[in-house]
Amino acid sequence: MQSQSTPLGEFALIQRFFKTQSDAMLAINPGSISLGIGDDCALLKPEPDHEIAITSDMLVENRHFFAGTNPECLGWKALAVNLSDLAAMGAKPLGFTLAIALPKADSAWLEAFSKGLFAIANAYFCPLIGGDTTAGPLNICITAFGAIPKEKSIQRSGALAGDDIWVSGTVGDARLTLAALRHEIKLPQNDLEIIQARMHQPSPRVALGIALRKVASSALDISDGLLGDLKHILKQSNKDAEVWLDSIPKSPTLLKQSKDVQNQFAAAGGDDYELCFTAPMSKRDAINQISQDLKLPLTRIGTINPMQHSAPTIILKSNDGVISQEQANTLMQSFDHFI
Repeated sequence: MQSQSTPLGEFALIQRFFKTQSDAMLAINPGSISLGIGDDCALLKPEPDHEIAITSDMLVENRHFFAGTNPECLGWKALAVNLSDLAAMGAKPLGFTLAIALPKADSAWLEAFSKGLFAIANAYFCPLIGGDTTAGPLNICITAFGAIPKEKSIQRSGALAGDDIWVSGTVGDARLTLAALRHEIKLPQNDLEIIQARMHQPSPRVALGIALRKVASSALDISDGLLGDLKHILKQSNKDAEVWLDSIPKSPTLLKQSKDVQNQFAAAGGDDYELCFTAPMSKRDAINQISQDLKLPLTRIGTINPMQHSAPTIILKSNDGVISQEQANTLMQSFDHFI
């Protein structure tokens, strides 16, 4: 163990908590990595006829996670949110870099953080290949790299009129967990234990993203709220949409809440890291087969329509009819990092 009287320097920190485990992964299977941690740059060697997908996400203490958050969960989530972005474009993970600012070099915290980080890195075989460390307020920035066959990436701009709108898994549990932790909603401990992993340790839908290359016309991951994120597809595709609010998939735990809470958290809660995608009606059987193969629910929640307004518009419908624009507006507000 590191002596309390011996400061843990930058290079010792990297070697002890990050490089050793990364080297072990690459020794077993280097995959598309020619050179990992230890030089000025890492070297990637993607397969011929593939493109590199690159995504970065930053997690800032007291903005994206509570001070004192379990560091093992934080390590998992820091990489999960990036893998979710790769999944949305149909990319296979190659590796990632980590830049982290730490208030202090706390060995116990780093041990737990790296445990969670490498647990998900190993699960999706996405090795750590470089990065940086410094002293400062707790801030975690990961850049992940993935590979996609040329011209097979699933982009936000591909939605076509007549497409179905689909969503994976269920949405709203992360927001329900947050509400319980903030004491906005009183949730029985058993219910909280069932859903809290959806907020702290989300499951990026990498296998689904790869399978969707053959069927989806557009896709994105749900990080800031389902309907608000869907609007990004509509904006880049120049389309409108109709969404059936009662069809949005919700967990049994969320379904115990009032109808207003169910709708608000599922439609606009964010932090779900499921995939929302569009596909032609002709692909329904293929999508249902993907759902069975992956043992992952895939639910149709609406349709893409030709653009009829000056800005992309979502018409929300429930079993009771069309939802008023005022109510709809509250269900379409995405998380904003500067508000």
